[in-house]
Amino acid sequence: MKHKVAAIRMLRKRSGGEAGQGLAEYALILAFIALVCILALQQLGVAIANSPGFTDLPDVL
Repeated sequence: MKHKVAAIRMLRKRSGGEAGQGLAEYALILAFIALVCILALQQLGVAIANSPGFTDLPDVL
């Protein structure tokens, strides 16, 4: 029984340094996706604002 407890403790010590690595990777991926979405929406907003529909429509009304 003591050997099993010692083996479990050894496994916990080995994997202890990598416990938060997955969370950090997900955070980086999420930040990258958010950055891409923000840049895409900014470009889309500029394209919509400069489209003929928005520049000609106020003159017609």
